[in-house]
Amino acid sequence: MAKFLFVVQSEGRGHITQAMTLNDILTENGHEVVAVLVGKSNRRELPKFFTQKFDSKVYLFDSPNFLPASKNKKTNIWASIIYNLLKVGFYVKSIFFIHKQIRKFDVDIVVNFYDLMAGLTYLLFPPKVPYFCIAHQYIFLHPEYRFPDTNKIELSMLKFFTRVTCVKALKLLALSTKKMPDIPERRIFVVPPLLRKDVLEAPVSDGHYLHGYMLNDTYADRIIRFQEEHPDVFLHFFWDRKGVEKETVINDHLSFHSLNDKLFIEYMAGCRAYATTAGFESVCEAIYMGKPVLVVPTHIEQACNAFETSQLGAGIVADNFNLEKLLEYIPEYQKKPEFRDWVKQADEYILNVFTSQTESGSI
Repeated sequence: MAKFLFVVQSEGRGHITQAMTLNDILTENGHEVVAVLVGKSNRRELPKFFTQKFDSKVYLFDSPNFLPASKNKKTNIWASIIYNLLKVGFYVKSIFFIHKQIRKFDVDIVVNFYDLMAGLTYLLFPPKVPYFCIAHQYIFLHPEYRFPDTNKIELSMLKFFTRVTCVKALKLLALSTKKMPDIPERRIFVVPPLLRKDVLEAPVSDGHYLHGYMLNDTYADRIIRFQEEHPDVFLHFFWDRKGVEKETVINDHLSFHSLNDKLFIEYMAGCRAYATTAGFESVCEAIYMGKPVLVVPTHIEQACNAFETSQLGAGIVADNFNLEKLLEYIPEYQKKPEFRDWVKQADEYILNVFTSQTESGSI
């Protein structure tokens, strides 16, 4: 039995649900996750379903986060850089905190879910504990990955950020929507999306409402306007706005919900279609359940996710929550059974990467 420690970036919903799923896979195979270190954000509240999952094993530290631009709701890259530079002192403390916790719990393996502070810890004060990284973003380092025609500077920044998160990692588990060859000399091992059993086993039906998730809750006004213009359409959207009730009812056709894992999956399984700010995890959940998807990228990473979704033929891309466009797309959508088959192999692929002979290399 091995003792694991997780370091998790809490931006969005994907990394935290991936950590929950990997925890289940490891514990079912006789291992133990003894601590979960989470990079916190002042703008978002860590969902209770995550903290309850790990009980008293969750420890918070300061970690960089993106800032949304107020006018267009997209992430402001340059403002984010300046903001995070002003907090360097807090981040230095985070590096020492992570290093201390790794030693304190005397773990056998550290797994990083794309948190920058973990990468910097291994760069500046590398613990002796073996270190693995898992995230969809590591597929961006694969030589066969196709990028959209987008801002080259921001794309270079994304690749640089991704490399820093995995400095000195033994292996990179690159979550991918399709099977691609491993690149051992670059430490890249391609694995299926890490979806929870609740998703895989959910009873799916075609409901009468649209389902959605907003990384930036400032998109809420666009959703409200759409519902006013289309009063016959039912909508259930999720957000991670701090200090609100579990359900914010706008009217009998529109509600905003705080993040809740079981409720989110239930609404996904029963919706007509799904709209989101192009996060990888929930898009994969929608594709697995056979739901048409509208993706609204808010930064360069999500632009890549959106392009990947469209290339797979699983959804459409828009600059805003153009739900009219999503309604028009529903009759054209075709389900992806090959994607479902790929996802079902996740446990086998991921356990094999952790247990197989480690091959060294550099990115």
